[in-house]
Amino acid sequence: MITSLKKIKDGAVDIISIDELEKRLASGEKLRIKLGADPTAPDLHLGHYIVLRKLKDFQELGHTVVFIIGDFTALIGDPSGRSKTRPPLSREQIEENAKTYFEQVFKILDKNKTEIHFNSEWLSKISLEQWIRIASKFTIARILERDDFLTRYKSGIPIFFHEFFYPVMQAYDSVAIKADIELGGTDQKFNLLMGRKLQESMNMAPQIAIIMPILRGTDGTKKMSKSLKNYIGITEDPGTMFGKVMSIPDILISEYYSLILQKPEKESKEIDRIIQDGKENPMKLKMQLAKEIVTLFHSQEDANISEENFKNIFSKKEVPENMEELDISKFIRDGKVNIAVMLNEKGLAKSKSDAKRLIQQGGIQINGEKVRDFKNPVPLKKGDVIKVGKLKFFRITV
Repeated sequence: MITSLKKIKDGAVDIISIDELEKRLASGEKLRIKLGADPTAPDLHLGHYIVLRKLKDFQELGHTVVFIIGDFTALIGDPSGRSKTRPPLSREQIEENAKTYFEQVFKILDKNKTEIHFNSEWLSKISLEQWIRIASKFTIARILERDDFLTRYKSGIPIFFHEFFYPVMQAYDSVAIKADIELGGTDQKFNLLMGRKLQESMNMAPQIAIIMPILRGTDGTKKMSKSLKNYIGITEDPGTMFGKVMSIPDILISEYYSLILQKPEKESKEIDRIIQDGKENPMKLKMQLAKEIVTLFHSQEDANISEENFKNIFSKKEVPENMEELDISKFIRDGKVNIAVMLNEKGLAKSKSDAKRLIQQGGIQINGEKVRDFKNPVPLKKGDVIKVGKLKFFRITV
């Protein structure tokens, strides 16, 4: 039991409560461990990986992992840490995003030891009368204890009624799957405790909340988030992943070493000291970090190729020799191509608006020249080189 407890505690910020955890582990029973994720975007990211890795620890200890895809809760959107109401997603967007989660989750978890559920399985079937009875378990004062709600309330920023349902719905997920333990980041603490409260009110043993640290995104300030566009997806291609890691501010280097690669605290502090002393270029530390992260999710060979390409592109200002070919036949009209339409339909941008934004920000180059106009078609022919973002290069074919 001591070994199991140590493995579970490792890396956790808080456990509520540790005494309950010890008792349940001592019972020898197979526990049900819950983690939920809303498909608000197609990608799971490195922030999710920290919690998914803890789920993997439970699998290795013989417990049952339950991964919940929040297709129903995504209709509201988790208000945790948000300063305003999330924009609503359509059912089609949610379903499209959810499709990608299976492949991504099983890069980390054992497929044969994982239960996967969509929370629409139970939430969509609850009657209004049942919701009234469930809602009666909580007070508005309790809901307003959330920092994000309280901040918005005091600042006069609207809180819409449907947002109050989110933590209640997440709590009901724990009831529906009979969770013994739920995992989440520090921003999820309130939601996890709501699950405990609802289980207790329904004469169930309250779940244990294991709180994991939050990973800051590539901007260096806010938590890594799909909606904030500051994330590194766990299934992104090696070159993109490498480039995004290289884009993080120096202050995040030790944090990524610690939280993603699980380096000892002593080693992380030494990295901070080296950066503060200024005696060594942080680029070297960041390059090693990028290689190790790419190796973790891809391979050592991919990491080496990504490093070489990065050096060629940024240090030597070269174009990589080996490029993927991009057939633009269907988009050519009189020798010109609407770049925004092509990027979207080829899957190089998540949407037309994303493609337009990329063009406006100077993220598209043709033969080294930035494309600025997303409205008018531009000349494009066989053999031309198009650069998408910082590291993706394509050779045009027709």
